[in-house]
Amino acid sequence: MTACVIDAEERQVANAMLIARIERLPISRKLLAIRIIVGISTFFDAYTVLAIAFAMPQLVTEWSLAPAMVGLIISASYLGQLVGAVSFGWLAEKVGRLTVLKFTILLFVTMDATCLFAWSGLSMLVIRLFQGIGIGAEVPVASAYINEFIGGRNRGRFFLLYEVIFPIGLMFAGMAGYFLVPVYGWKAMFIVGLIPSVLTIPLRWLMPESPRWLASHGRISEAEAIVKNLEDGLTRRGFVLPEPVVRPISAKAIARSDWRELFKGIYLKRSLMIWCLWVCAYMINNGLITWLPTLYRQMFGLPLQTSLAYGWTTSAVGVVASIFCALLIDKVGRKSWYASAFLVATLPLLVLAWLGATSATEVLILGTAVYAVLQTITFSLYLYSAEIYPTRLRAIGTGFGSAWLRAGSAVGPLLVGSIVGNFGIRYVFVTFAVVTLIGCLVTRLFAIETKGAVLEELSP
Repeated sequence: MTACVIDAEERQVANAMLIARIERLPISRKLLAIRIIVGISTFFDAYTVLAIAFAMPQLVTEWSLAPAMVGLIISASYLGQLVGAVSFGWLAEKVGRLTVLKFTILLFVTMDATCLFAWSGLSMLVIRLFQGIGIGAEVPVASAYINEFIGGRNRGRFFLLYEVIFPIGLMFAGMAGYFLVPVYGWKAMFIVGLIPSVLTIPLRWLMPESPRWLASHGRISEAEAIVKNLEDGLTRRGFVLPEPVVRPISAKAIARSDWRELFKGIYLKRSLMIWCLWVCAYMINNGLITWLPTLYRQMFGLPLQTSLAYGWTTSAVGVVASIFCALLIDKVGRKSWYASAFLVATLPLLVLAWLGATSATEVLILGTAVYAVLQTITFSLYLYSAEIYPTRLRAIGTGFGSAWLRAGSAVGPLLVGSIVGNFGIRYVFVTFAVVTLIGCLVTRLFAIETKGAVLEELSP
């Protein structure tokens, strides 16, 4: 019995030292390489999420799709992402971040290739459902993985400059749709996404496992070898590393993962808060970005290429806003940024509702403003989710949270289709304005600030 206690204490001390060594590390070439390898896949995850939106105007005509089926096809991917986020987030706590990431890239590429053989709305719906499982599993586990390599001082900027790859992928989908679909047809969208994704598969086998995850599972020697490799790479280049500042950590840092802890103590309030933010932000942004090209084409009668160009413009402005957020959020803080962004997004939504959204120009200008402001929330919530949970819960907590992203993303397109079909486009923006106000209120009342803090101090 005494030996077990000593072993636990030794593991706790070793874990504290390991974390201190990670916290002192600057951004190295090896960390940048990890960000690039994961980022390539994240880029094409984002591309694939939006590719269907730019293929859809042509598919509506080719397959004679009703608005309800359009909404179902778009939402199918998000339903699959919900399943993938929850199930694989749990698995990543058990078998490791890297093992899951190797599997998800294989699933993602396989389903992307299968999309090329869809022959009807129903077949595309089923394929997109399974493809969504791969995407949903990939992103939250990758977010936990990258967060666990970085110290608190640089975490926000480093992680969000990785995460900004996601809106860039969305923008690239718009560009590909604009140039390729009118000339080569909708299948070109999936071919473009497939080829580079295949090339990233062998790169996954070159990445190390998360040292924080290894240490939390008692695999101290493996974790130390990875951290030493990072340290050696820096010292060979002439970096002088400061002495590690060891801080006491909770004994829970080496405890086994138990998903029920998400609903206990301080983590219950955090879980409910982050779920609400995921739903509010993604219900609006994915509802907008996936429907806009079709709305421009069907409701306002714009030519196909113009509709696709307008959709691409919205994505491009979202990228600019995301980069702006990535550079500033470590100074402003997560809580203040999110509350302000929700409030600011309410204004153009109310103006659109008041004007009646009677022209494509109104929707382009004001809808893009809403999307860009909320994009600073949607792309950074993975950072925030990973910060508010401890290592033993990080992947599963982020997975559960992003499951609500999928729920909001699935509801958004369905909601737009239903409201437009039954009441008119004006009431879409009334509904979305109510949602942004709810997001602002929840952030003000329940969110915590995490900027600059050590992960283990934020979440015992």
